[in-house]
Amino acid sequence: MSEKPEIKPTPGETEFSRQVAKKAARKLKAQRHVTQTVWSGLGMMGLVGWSVAIPTLLGAALGIWLDKSHSGSHSWTLMLLAIGLGLGCVNAWHWVSKEDREIREQEENNHE
Repeated sequence: MSEKPEIKPTPGETEFSRQVAKKAARKLKAQRHVTQTVWSGLGMMGLVGWSVAIPTLLGAALGIWLDKSHSGSHSWTLMLLAIGLGLGCVNAWHWVSKEDREIREQEENNHE
């Protein structure tokens, strides 16, 4: 039902020139999309990096403080570092899956 109507060439326009115009328009659209993808990709790398690094460092800092103030047979630093790393990875996975879902929705909307 959502078939696009065939565009008829205008007088003086050949089938070849129409195909070239369609390919040029598609190429320009792809070039604009690549620029957005590069910047959003760099931003996503920063977001993922910080979302892993912050909980890991906070866990390590809290663990160091606990080791100094409440020494025991277990290393709080190592345990909280691992927990912070795990939480950071879950947080990063959440952000990446959210962005992936939004990109797929945009692509589906553009193809309609």
